[in-house]
Amino acid sequence: MNGRPLTIEVSRLSKRYGPVAAVRDLSFTVEPGVVTGFLGPNGAGKTTTMRMLTGLVSPTSGTATIGGRPYRRLRQPSRAVGAVFDASAFHPGHTARDHLRVYAAMGGYPDGRVTELLELLDLAGAADRRTHGFSTGMRQRLTLATALLGDPRVLLLDEPSNGLDPEGVRWLRGFLRRLADEGRTVLISSHVLHEMQQLVDDVVVIRRGELVAAGPWSQLAGPPAVLVRSPDADRLITALHGHRVETVEPGRLRVHGLDAPAVAGLAARHQVRVHELVAENTSLEELFLDLTSDKAATP
Repeated sequence: MNGRPLTIEVSRLSKRYGPVAAVRDLSFTVEPGVVTGFLGPNGAGKTTTMRMLTGLVSPTSGTATIGGRPYRRLRQPSRAVGAVFDASAFHPGHTARDHLRVYAAMGGYPDGRVTELLELLDLAGAADRRTHGFSTGMRQRLTLATALLGDPRVLLLDEPSNGLDPEGVRWLRGFLRRLADEGRTVLISSHVLHEMQQLVDDVVVIRRGELVAAGPWSQLAGPPAVLVRSPDADRLITALHGHRVETVEPGRLRVHGLDAPAVAGLAARHQVRVHELVAENTSLEELFLDLTSDKAATP
């Protein structure tokens, strides 16, 4: 990695296209050394925000900086930031090696870096094949290799697992985790929430261009709920007065705000029979849907 770690800072960022507000007064920070998921429904403003971070789109107001500077003011930007936005931006007649050599020459990087990345991204066997015959997964790897030519400290990835088979997804997860462990700043936009749950440390969630939540996703999810199976469910609901209780199905409840020992103790005090107690962690998908639903947005 080249130089010191860099922090991404977005402050009161807005982008309007005529009467349409794509991003509205958005503020968040992405720290080095962690993988941050950038989440939101389709049309939430994720891609627009990432393009403003790389200077491809100019903000209407606010700032987006990397290491305290806008992208356009970074010295040798490709050494600071690697971005993956489009896995199809290849000349169809070029081989993978040709493609990387062109971008290496533009950035002033040696051919040795091309060979290194072909090995690192498991493309060495396809290095001299023309890219028009590449699968979507191979295109994703080549795009990632292009972004890594400058050994950047920041990675901005838009749907990087598209087209990867399960083995490729697992490889990508481990690869990005290693990059973060080296102190890099990794921001990933993706709709594959079950995969993101296994990868990300922090999340930034937006809806209709506005920030909904930001922070470690496990903290945002809160303590686990408790699933309870009881033949005395109605009596248990009465005993749990003051706590949020959902009826999952007859005889089965979901209790929020208490851990399993507390539920068991309360049931014992009220002489309520309990046949099962299971802590139920909130998934990233459940958290996302809860944060971005119309009900969540209603005052």
